[in-house]
Amino acid sequence: MPAITEHIVIVGAGAAGLMAARELARAGRKVTVLEARKRCGGRVYPLPASQFGYPAGGGAEFVHGEAPVTRGLLREAGLSLQVIEGEQWSFDGTVLSREERDDPHEAELQAVLGDLKDDLTVAEFLRRHFAGDEYAPMRHSIERMVEGYDAADPEHASTLALREEWMDGGHAPQARIDGGYGALIDFLAADCRRQGVTIHLGCVVSAIEEDGGMLAVHCTGGDVRGCDRAILTVPLPLLREIALPASARARLAVADDIGFGNVVKILLRFARPWWREQHQDLARMTFLLSDQKIPVWWTQYPSRHAVLTGWFGGPRTAELESLDPQQLIEAGLDSLAAIFKLSRDDIARELVAATATNWAHDPFARGAYSWATPRTRAAQAILARADGLVLFSGEALYRGADMGTVEAALASGLETAGMILRG
Repeated sequence: MPAITEHIVIVGAGAAGLMAARELARAGRKVTVLEARKRCGGRVYPLPASQFGYPAGGGAEFVHGEAPVTRGLLREAGLSLQVIEGEQWSFDGTVLSREERDDPHEAELQAVLGDLKDDLTVAEFLRRHFAGDEYAPMRHSIERMVEGYDAADPEHASTLALREEWMDGGHAPQARIDGGYGALIDFLAADCRRQGVTIHLGCVVSAIEEDGGMLAVHCTGGDVRGCDRAILTVPLPLLREIALPASARARLAVADDIGFGNVVKILLRFARPWWREQHQDLARMTFLLSDQKIPVWWTQYPSRHAVLTGWFGGPRTAELESLDPQQLIEAGLDSLAAIFKLSRDDIARELVAATATNWAHDPFARGAYSWATPRTRAAQAILARADGLVLFSGEALYRGADMGTVEAALASGLETAGMILRG
């Protein structure tokens, strides 16, 4: 058993880092968390309630599927969930219509998925099994979901990893936290501090050196912290920017076998819900899909907030690489004008507050979240091992069904802490 005085440094105060810190501190370990941002939460990005009328999120927003770790934390924190209700609509370039979930080829898709033994990419799966013209709408729908929902590239994404999601009839049940993910992060950070965890904000880790069975963690400002072990919980692209001991660097070579996608998220608050006033049928609209520049929108239904959230995920977000936040907001207004056949200026006049985040431009994220390729599970098994003094943790290492989620991050942090404690 390791000494009770073992000092563990955790790099990153996102969901995985805070979860691991809390678990280790509860077991008597000395824990220091080093966070590059001036806040905790990472890709959970709370926005002021005064700006949007409720605790909105510029990053993670939904709780996906079963999410047992998230739900357990919510109970501890006294926070509640609101299940997503309402209708899904789509705009085909001409007509706005309520989207029917039933695809005539759904049973055939499920049968082929059920028989699939060897993994292959989504694009290859569709080419091999559903190449005919009659399957074109289904192919488009699947590719749109893989890109938009999973932020993945169909040419590289694993079919087996996504099979569970599809065989559940598409998206697993979703919910929102009353108070947003920010409330959950606040609870976790406060509990960490209660357990004796030290959290340093504004500390960008540049290198970790091993010397005589100990580690030295270097921050860009010159600060150096000695410890017995370190857990890296930063997003995948940032791992390559931290100088690491040779053994950790060797394991990190497999990280290229894990996909990492981008998301652009835009929040627009209006003086009134003009879309409901123009189309009474849209009173229960939750999601709206289109092929516009900002293709996906959602409301806060059943809440009555006059806010529309725009979403664009996957490799095609590179098309917006050159746009700054204001230009992204303009692109969002253009997309809404086209969908609703309204004057863009008329919509803009109703705007009360707006924000836009291209997560690829965030220096401490460089994208949104991970997704699985056919080689990802093997890579995760190597990266998640507890051998050596430097460990890796985070949503990219989660081997369950909802990779890329806050639940994945929380569960991974819990698992990493457990491996250390089992020693």
